Amino acid sequence: MMKNTTLKNWVEQYSGPLLRRAAYLLSDKTEAEDIVQEVFVAAFSSYDSFDGKSKPLTWLMAILNRKVADFYRKKYKTEPSIKLDHFFDESGFWKNNDVLNAWNVSNAEAELLDNTDFSKTMEDCIEDLPVRWKIPMKMYYLEEKKAPEVSQELNISRTNLWKILQRSRMQLRECLEFNWFIKL
Repeated sequence: MMKNTTLKNWVEQYSGPLLRRAAYLLSDKTEAEDIVQEVFVAAFSSYDSFDGKSKPLTWLMAILNRKVADFYRKKYKTEPSIKLDHFFDESGFWKNNDVLNAWNVSNAEAELLDNTDFSKTMEDCIEDLPVRWKIPMKMYYLEEKKAPEVSQELNISRTNLWKILQRSRMQLRECLEFNWFIKL
């Protein structure tokens, strides 16, 4: 009975913080809600292993992080392969060398990260990445995880990770050029 009451209180107290964190990590509200439900199911199943050495929210966040990693592992493994036709020709050379050209950024544009319109454009460009690129990109750059950790969680080699990150940056650059810099 005590277990049910405690877990009910945890659901009321910690659903908000868990949902915010899950939404940030997954960029999808529906998926975030599902993961948070899974967190509470896992917490119910393993309640007896919670020994109170940490705060309940800390314990629940650890469960959330494992659930998100599992989600990404599964999704990363089941997504279709990525086609690079957009960037490379049949012989493996760049189709459009313009993506390699330097941007002309004025002093006013140097503070782009403080610009809410630019931030929105950047978020949209990140969300437009193929899932197999977006997941490692978010883990490495937004969650600031180290390459070995990202490689291990996604079960990919570090060389593959660096190639994915490079391709992601190139696609982001092209998206930003088209949706931000050309429009200026």
